[in-house]
Amino acid sequence: MRHALAQARVAAGLGEVPVGAVVVAGGRLVSEAANRTRADADPTAHAEILALRAAGAAFGDWRLEGATLYATLEPCAMCAGAAVLARVERIVFGASDPKAGMVGSLGCIPADPRLNHRPGLTRGVLAGEAGVLLRSFFRERR
Repeated sequence: MRHALAQARVAAGLGEVPVGAVVVAGGRLVSEAANRTRADADPTAHAEILALRAAGAAFGDWRLEGATLYATLEPCAMCAGAAVLARVERIVFGASDPKAGMVGSLGCIPADPRLNHRPGLTRGVLAGEAGVLLRSFFRERR
């Protein structure tokens, strides 16, 4: 999660919402990414999506079995769905997102029994640090 927080700081430096994500498998860092929606003019360029894409390239497969996705903010519907489709083993996140989070706040896509894959979930890892980054970013924008 510390690597994901470092990526969140990169995002903040770019004027992006400070969210970072990493994918870890077999005890090693496979990919890392910072939010780039503004920089790339791409609504799908969330840190989680970028980290999953890079991990797929590193794996040479769209299935990321055995991988863990770490994100500093609770994934939205798009990112939670992508993690399920990628077959990640576990999703770990820091701060909850009561406005858009779909891994427990507004709903829980990864736990939906109708889906064919349900990754494990770990919530609140370094949530305080992630929350401080987010609150500081939005306070400066107001």
